[in-house]
Amino acid sequence: MTPDHESNLHSDQKRTLVIGASLRRERFSNIAVRILSEYHIPVIAVGLRAGEINGITVHKPFPVVENIHTVTLYVGPKNQPFWYDFILHAKPQRVIFNPGTPNEEFEQMLISTGIEVIEECTLIMLSSGDF
Repeated sequence: MTPDHESNLHSDQKRTLVIGASLRRERFSNIAVRILSEYHIPVIAVGLRAGEINGITVHKPFPVVENIHTVTLYVGPKNQPFWYDFILHAKPQRVIFNPGTPNEEFEQMLISTGIEVIEECTLIMLSSGDF
């Protein structure tokens, strides 16, 4: 799928918050930020180090965020409690737990507040048009 092909993306409705964004180009979180941007999906990147990924600012915790449709996690379960309140306060429609990030405790917290939980790879979802 090319960036111009947005069959299921509805980019204006899926403002995405990437948590755990790395400045290292080879990291999956960095690739996700770049591809989301290429697909014209509004993206906010948050990581432990401030910087930039292809013109997208990587914020340090915790920026003010509004109107977030999707949160995609690149932070392992043992580090997720640091993010619980931030993500719950953002009130996304869904949270994607990428490989290595599923966390039953947090998933149950999200589900109990009506937030959809998806255990899937964001990059695969984007390439298949299921994002």
